[in-house]
Amino acid sequence: MNVSAAPLRDWVRDDPRRVIPAVSAVLLVLVQITYPLSDGVARDRITVAVVLLSAGTALLHAATTRGPRWAAGFFVIVSGLGLTAEIVGTATGFPFGTYTYATDRLGPALAEVPLVVPLAWTGGLYPVWIVAGLLTGSVVGRAALFVLGAVGWDLFLDPQMVTDGQWTWAVTDAGLPGLPQIPCTNYLGWALVATLMAVLLSVLDRKRVVVSVAVPVAVFCWTWLGSALAHAVFLGLPASAVWGFVGLAPLGIPLVLRGLRALREPRP
Repeated sequence: MNVSAAPLRDWVRDDPRRVIPAVSAVLLVLVQITYPLSDGVARDRITVAVVLLSAGTALLHAATTRGPRWAAGFFVIVSGLGLTAEIVGTATGFPFGTYTYATDRLGPALAEVPLVVPLAWTGGLYPVWIVAGLLTGSVVGRAALFVLGAVGWDLFLDPQMVTDGQWTWAVTDAGLPGLPQIPCTNYLGWALVATLMAVLLSVLDRKRVVVSVAVPVAVFCWTWLGSALAHAVFLGLPASAVWGFVGLAPLGIPLVLRGLRALREPRP
């Protein structure tokens, strides 16, 4: 029986470890809901909590489904490359463009990059990698979808964090329509870094294993649809609501259609 169509009780009974990342995902959603209701220091703390919960959810799911070594490999690749890119980026302006982080807002920093930032790469991109793997069996196709998804996710992330003052760009008039404060070089940089990640992740994930992906799929859908709603209604960011929705649509729409087809299939 398809896990996605099975009752929750049966889903848990099949493997009780599934509860661990599921609980973390629920906490992630609950904390994210409080973000628009906060400001100042409280919002900074909520931002850190969201990052820690998103990374924790990703790594807990990876560890309980693929094993600790695989989870560690994913973390090293994504957070390691993310941190490297951020350090190089803040020091040289390559590959994203010139930007600086706010000081003393997101906790400890290394080379002026808050250490929660590379964790955000893992938390945000793990669901994208999982969904990309669901949609295609092609290594090249999965890598391409992952790159699109990474840029799509940043179309939500960057406008939200820049509006909150977490980082500032030197060039503020060379962005997408409605988002001039974030230069287009940022998205090109994301595409480049995500491509490097995809190459290494393809090696890590060269052996396909059938596992339950309900948690990362749910997190992806929440990120895509929930962020679009939050940006449009609660955060006053209609442009990023549209851009982010469209940016993740190449993964989100096929995923939804796949789910609808699964629901229409007769149960054995």
